This record gives sequence, structure tokens and C-alpha cells, in this order.
Amino acid sequence: MDTQTQTPRPDLGAAARAVAGLLAGVRDEQLAAPTPCPKYSVRELLGHIAGLTAAFTSAAGKKSGPETATDPGSVTPVLPEDWRTGLPGRLDALAEAWRAPGAWDGDTQAGGITFPAAIAGVVALDELVVHGWDLARATGQPYDPGAASLEAVHGFLDASRDEAMRAPAFGPVVEVPKEAPLLDQVVGLSGRDPGWAA
Repeated sequence: MDTQTQTPRPDLGAAARAVAGLLAGVRDEQLAAPTPCPKYSVRELLGHIAGLTAAFTSAAGKKSGPETATDPGSVTPVLPEDWRTGLPGRLDALAEAWRAPGAWDGDTQAGGITFPAAIAGVVALDELVVHGWDLARATGQPYDPGAASLEAVHGFLDASRDEAMRAPAFGPVVEVPKEAPLLDQVVGLSGRDPGWAA
């Protein structure tokens, strides 16, 4: 726990592994399929995951450059040719980068925004968890990013439930029953319908 900001410092490993585990189950014919993220096909979603993985790895090391300075909403994500073989290792490297001493300290940059690293790390986890669900749902795969990841992301998203405080990347909250699984609650808080189907 960061005693100055009271922001939790979760480990990104379980969520990164969960996303990496989905990659082998994506069939070539699914790349053009829709996803719960309306502006992205599966191909573009995978490209976005590759881009955010690179950006937040650099953000953990306080390395600013084009990948951290670019607003992801301003470009169409490009899927790297080696995504099946290369992206799993890069997801591992992302999790490892946020375990490094100092990763959660000071300020950093991602998505063209400079903000506290203690927040950026949780945003990185949120991106993994929510976009992992997008990918799993779009490709018909089971998905479990881990209870600790879900608890951290739920707390982060629940704190921004007020529309006036929500980031533009989040749609309006989709209300789900309080007794719904935590993953469904997280998905609803992110502005997605947990019942989405292709």
C-alpha cells in the first residue's frame, strides 16, 4: 500500500497470464469478428492489447517515447505479425516491470497522459482485466484473471462510478445485481454489458 496516496500496488502477473492464455485460442477466422469494445474487431483489440502492453511496460520504467505519448484513441491499432509467439513474453515483461523497485513511485506517462505511477499501474491492470474479458467473450473462451486482480480493478472502477469523475474511455456504468460474480461487476463498471454475445 502506498502510504502517500493509499493506492494499492497489485501484482499484474495473474491478469497478464490470463490474457496470454487466450491467444492460442484465437482462430484466424475470428480476427474480423466484433468484440464488446464497439470500435474494435478482434484483430484491432489484439493490436490494442499489444500497444498497451508496450506502453505500460515503458511507463513502469519511466521511459517516455512515442508508445507512451500517443493517445490510443487517435490511431487504429496494428496487430504485430508475431502476436501469437511474441505477445505472451511481452505480457510477462509488463508484469515484471511493475514489480521493479520504484515502478509505482513518482510520475509517468501512458496514453499521452502524465499521471502518478501509482495510478498508472492500476490502470494497466484494469486494461488487462477488461480487455482480456473483451477478447475472451469475442472468441468464446473461459476467462479468469484472478480474484486479487478483480478486487483491485473493482475498487478502481467503483471509485469512478460518478459520471462526472469517469475517464472518457469508460462508457456509462451498466448496473448488475449486487450478488453477480465479481467479474460481471467489474465489466458493468467498465461500461460493458456482462451478457454481451457476438
